Amino acid sequence: MSFARVLNRFSKPLTATLLTLLLAACVLGPDMREDLIRSEPTYARPPANHGVLAEMAAEIYAKHGEDHSGFRLLDRSDEALLWRLALIDSAVSSLDIQTYLWHGDNVGRLILQRAVDAARRGVHVRLIVDDLLTRGQDQLIYELELRPNIEIRLFNPWQNRNLRSRVGEMLVEMERLNTRMHDKLIIVDGQAAIVGGRNIGDHYFGLNKDYNFHDLDLLGFGHIAIQANAMFDHFWNSELVVSGENLDTETDPEFVEETWNKTRASNAAAPELKAFGAEARDWSAELAQGKSELRVATSKLVYDEAEIRTGGENMAQEMFNFLAQAQSELLITNAYVIPAQRALDRLKELTDRGVKIRLLTNSLASHDVPAVNSHYKEWRDDFVRANVELYELRADPAIKSMVDVAPVVSEFTGLHTKAVVRDRRHVFIGSMNFDPRSLNINTEAGAFIDSPELAADLIKVMERDMQPENAWQVLLDEKGKPYWVNSDETLTRQPARGTGQRVMEVLLGIFPKEQY
Repeated sequence: MSFARVLNRFSKPLTATLLTLLLAACVLGPDMREDLIRSEPTYARPPANHGVLAEMAAEIYAKHGEDHSGFRLLDRSDEALLWRLALIDSAVSSLDIQTYLWHGDNVGRLILQRAVDAARRGVHVRLIVDDLLTRGQDQLIYELELRPNIEIRLFNPWQNRNLRSRVGEMLVEMERLNTRMHDKLIIVDGQAAIVGGRNIGDHYFGLNKDYNFHDLDLLGFGHIAIQANAMFDHFWNSELVVSGENLDTETDPEFVEETWNKTRASNAAAPELKAFGAEARDWSAELAQGKSELRVATSKLVYDEAEIRTGGENMAQEMFNFLAQAQSELLITNAYVIPAQRALDRLKELTDRGVKIRLLTNSLASHDVPAVNSHYKEWRDDFVRANVELYELRADPAIKSMVDVAPVVSEFTGLHTKAVVRDRRHVFIGSMNFDPRSLNINTEAGAFIDSPELAADLIKVMERDMQPENAWQVLLDEKGKPYWVNSDETLTRQPARGTGQRVMEVLLGIFPKEQY
């Protein structure tokens, strides 16, 4: 997500527009400050040799070999949160969490509480959080860094800790500060991992009353955790990642206790969290039951290196190669799509040789960032002319009942998934959008899995989401103009949630697509 997109989501429209204009006009600036406290390189602990997660991984290794993992999709919002809690509560040795956004809402507080509880029982906890939206959390980060068994590092931190000063800093250091860590990763005991698109916050787990994301993660036991350890250690020891001890804050023991007591009380009282439980518990029964649902396969975890990015690198190249190898079919679900002509030409080459391609993305109606749609909409007819079946998520899909988690009923559903199935065998799940920011600016990550069984599971999800009760299909009339068809109606104007959204989309379309 770009700074413009953050402003678009969280600020008043006029302020967002003015600040985005400033940011778009910035010049390149100096590298990261050299006076930061640098921590000595450290690395993941060896995989735990005891505990329920170690037992599950050992069983997979014994039957299939040490280069295999057992996988399952995390499609439903409630399951995605429950499995995170199950892994964290089951940790006996180590817990590593790497995320772009960590909101201070119900989900953010709940996962933080469980991570701190793990540290208190002796688990070594390491957290990497992108510093883009940590404003106002310095005291908490600093105090947690001082706690036993917890280490916190910030990716690409701001020197200035208030919003007004950050605008000036951004003007001076555009090249550095524009690079953000978009990766999402959880590793427990070196034996289990979750890779995918969900940040830590209510929107991603069905608990926000305004809107919730339909998203997707990959849960894995076994070798995928070893691969994830290598990725996490790379970021952990990068020059772009610095310790929370650099924050200019004095320790305040009373703040710690007051904040902790409030956090536990809030989690216990929140009706949204009742189904998940506020306190850690034993998940052995659920983990044992889940073993039968695992798809055993080999995997390759690919990630962009932690550095100031100036062009497409590991993830982009790997994805282009992955798509180009299609022989018969591609199913693609991607939340934010802003293609280039080269990409459309490659898709056309594939369909010309008989590859069937279906693509699901956001409609304007389901979009949380209308500015992205303003740059995507001009390509709709090109996709259809390239013989790509194009679908756009409805804001009121039938799957809304599995995106929202009771008692929450949100106003609309948005798409946040990034997944591909190639030739009904090869699977990708990760964090990378098909837009310029993911390709050229942010760091991204994703897992490539060779598994017909997992591919079949994902195809069921993707084809379900493309059904007319969940999505619009975009077609062209006899004059070459797009129109939208779903199970209820046909529209000749792109669906939107209201006039205000249409106006915002037009206004934000004047800013460069390279920043989205």
